Amino acid sequence: MKNFVSCLRGEIMDDFEMLLKKYERVDKDGEPLGNGSSEGIDYVAEGEQEEFLRIPKERVAVVIGKKGQTKKEIEERTKTKIEVDSETGEVFITATKDTRDPLAVWKARDVIQAIGRGFSPERAFRLFNEGETLEVINLTDIIIGNDKNALPRVRGRIIGRKGRTREIIEEMSGADVSVYGKTVAIIGNPIQVEVAKTAIEKLAKGSPHGVVYKYLERRKKELELESVTYYEALGGENNAEE
Repeated sequence: MKNFVSCLRGEIMDDFEMLLKKYERVDKDGEPLGNGSSEGIDYVAEGEQEEFLRIPKERVAVVIGKKGQTKKEIEERTKTKIEVDSETGEVFITATKDTRDPLAVWKARDVIQAIGRGFSPERAFRLFNEGETLEVINLTDIIIGNDKNALPRVRGRIIGRKGRTREIIEEMSGADVSVYGKTVAIIGNPIQVEVAKTAIEKLAKGSPHGVVYKYLERRKKELELESVTYYEALGGENNAEE
């Protein structure tokens, strides 16, 4: 386990350093600009970053929120500008003069996509926490055959009677799960997401519920340590919203 933790920490830091380098300002020779200090540097210029996505039209009202409050909160928390086309479900996100976080536009995109895939805004806002990610599984990529009843059957296996199977996956993995249309969306840290994704894919491919529950129970014993190590590598504690 000690070796596993060390490897995990190393992989996380390598990914983090690569991400930092991607957004580091360098000159034509690849040297950092300025005196080596990031103080006073604007990493994102107005309109420098932009993202486009399309959400189901029936979820547009949820993204906008009552009197535009949800959209406004996403804009305020990311310092981005969001335009939503109510007729098509198209969403445009751009950086503004106040945007400082180089990942802000992506964060806004992921939160909006999560809401579009069935999450409530409150649960989607978990993505604002450092280290939280969104994974969307397209069930049609997993289901084999052309049986028209396959998708409803698989959705039913993942949701379970009165939603109990989905709840168990959430409880055991620590991730949030939304089953919507042909997709299953997962929010959590990468370790939690991977555990929930594996359980969902096992169910979609026909594994008995008992087998999947045993897998979740086994992984739950390791998840806490792995998650603590992950957040420590990021330089902070797990402050994910309950």
